[in-house]
Amino acid sequence: MSPTPVTLTNTRTVTPEGIHEGWVQVDGGRIAALGSGEPPRGTVHDVAGRWVAPGLVDTHVHGGAGHGFPEADAEGARRTIAYNRSQGVTSMVGGLVAASPEDTLRQVSALADLCDEGELAGIYLEGPFIARQRCGAHDPDLLRDPDTAEFDRWLEAGRGHVRMITVAPELPGALELIRSASSSGVVAAVGHTEATYEETVAAFDAGASVATHLYNAMRPLGHRDPGPIAAALGDDRVAVELILDLVHVHAGAAQVVVDAAGPGRVSLVTDAMNATGLGDGEYTLGGLRVRVSGGEARVVETGAIASSTIVLPQAVRNAVRHLGVSVPDAVRSASSVPAGALGLADLGRVEAGAPADLLVLDEELAAAEVMYRGAFVG
Repeated sequence: MSPTPVTLTNTRTVTPEGIHEGWVQVDGGRIAALGSGEPPRGTVHDVAGRWVAPGLVDTHVHGGAGHGFPEADAEGARRTIAYNRSQGVTSMVGGLVAASPEDTLRQVSALADLCDEGELAGIYLEGPFIARQRCGAHDPDLLRDPDTAEFDRWLEAGRGHVRMITVAPELPGALELIRSASSSGVVAAVGHTEATYEETVAAFDAGASVATHLYNAMRPLGHRDPGPIAAALGDDRVAVELILDLVHVHAGAAQVVVDAAGPGRVSLVTDAMNATGLGDGEYTLGGLRVRVSGGEARVVETGAIASSTIVLPQAVRNAVRHLGVSVPDAVRSASSVPAGALGLADLGRVEAGAPADLLVLDEELAAAEVMYRGAFVG
């Protein structure tokens, strides 16, 4: 049964065109109309002038609420999804980390089932085709050179739900893999890489269109050796991911990204792990031990910074408070920009015909109310 039609009134709504002040009508799980003045007859819900944003879209997230997508456990994944949904993240792409060929196939197949159910918006593989020198929180023993035959097996197991893969462009076979991904409708991202500027540009020319968590796990920016950071910032074809927990990237460095790329190309992500929502302690990520202290996650054996422990509205809040980004631009960087980068055209937008996934933000830019497919989330 479809949710009861309802009209949200007294809104400041973030739309693709700008800010709409008035009302938003929801019917049949979708946005029916936006308007000003007297709202349509029927049930109304007054949001008292607060911001109404599209439901946020996290395209790089590995887990939360005690569960991780690499575990390939359907019930655990549903708990992660439900936790994020309660915080205003209404769409997620399930992120995997480097694993053996057999485990990767099993994980992709399990997440594809959740995509078939509509619980996930797709599958993201951050490994295993990444550089050992920049492996971060991935097990270096599970990394391997790009292999189109293995990639094709993922596509078959994913049944059309594989959305993105990160590749280090300097590895043998990387450009071939990027071309294969692009021709298959899968977004190729550049990350976990020692690539030079020239190698990174070659990857973008081959079809890569996302930079995985810019700055982190990649060759640093140098004035004579600009590397992948400068290549990504200077290419209008590329969406640049940014983990804005203020741990992975200093606010000053994040400001450079926003100023250089503009909010229309900055894709806010969390890279969150299973510890998100639980607090400090010891956890595992892709088989590696990770210790969380003060919200900061690091690999026990190496000390390398691992995934974050935030949910996406916190990144929006940090963009506004610490970078001076406007609320509408910060919201778009966490909704329509990531959705557009992965070809999820109907997500992250408040417009007639779009799914009624909405987030009402309180004065602290946290989730006051969340609507998913036209029904308020408890």
